[in-house]
Order: sequence, then C-alpha cells, then structure tokens
Amino acid sequence: MRRIGLISDTHSSLPSGLPLFFENVDEIWHAGDIGNQGVVDALQAMKPMRAVYGNIDGAEIRSQFPEYLVFDIEKVRVLIIHIGGSPPKYNRDSLALIKREKPQLFICGHSHILKVIYDKTNSLLHINPGSAGKYGWHKAITYLRFIIDEEKISDLEIGQVDRK
Repeated sequence: MRRIGLISDTHSSLPSGLPLFFENVDEIWHAGDIGNQGVVDALQAMKPMRAVYGNIDGAEIRSQFPEYLVFDIEKVRVLIIHIGGSPPKYNRDSLALIKREKPQLFICGHSHILKVIYDKTNSLLHINPGSAGKYGWHKAITYLRFIIDEEKISDLEIGQVDRK
C-alpha cells in the first residue's frame, strides 16, 4: 500500500497547510508548472517526489524532470503529464501515450480545475488536482491525497484553501 500526495500548478509557491496534509503520504507527485527550485527543494524535504515539467517551467526544472512519466506502483500503471486534456477530449500527445502505455491512472495538471473522472473508454481514472499555487484565475487552491493498494485506488481526499 502506498499513500500518495498529488499537487500541480504551484507556480513557485506552496500553500501553508500542505506539509500537514502530506504528513502521512509516502510519495509526492507533481503534475507540472512547478515554478522554481525552491518548490522542488521544499517538496523533496517532505517526502520522495516524482514530477514532470510544465509549460511555465524553465531550463533548471526541465533538466531535472521529464515531460511525462510512466511507471508502475503496486499493481497500477500510472501516466503523468502536465498538459493532457480530460475525457473524452485528451490532447493528441496524451491520447497517443494513453493508447500506447494503457495506464489505469492518468494524471495531468494545467487547467487549474480539480477533476476526478473515470474514463470508461480507456479504462482509466483521470485525475487533475487543480492548482496549488496562488497565481492564476482559479478561486481555490487544491491538492489531493489518496491510497494505491495493489490495483485499488481509494480514499481520495481534497485539500482546499480559498485563494486570496
């Protein structure tokens, strides 16, 4: 069993309540638009981290993280990419990766909109954690945690703070 903390679109800032919310997770996953090295350092100081770069990330972040990640954890195949779209309108690159890699869990960011949707067509759970940064047009800062136990994804919880 693995407890996962999921975050995206931090845009160089982290919400103050995040360390407590992620206190009992085993790993943190970041779905891009990290913003700066300070965010990377802060997250890595909390827990082991997997991340992809996003469209606002510069050379320093892009040199550390790939455009997308595909990996297996427990018995779940995971695909993380920053710009992915959502069911049924994935972008072309994401759809090609979904068809090739056949993930059970597809994670993306970019939209700043929290979404959790089961995609029957591609037999996967789509998650976008929304935006955890204070910059952007979104009204709430959001981030997630959940459990992966063998092939089961469960206990999804949302952390939310009004953006001021």
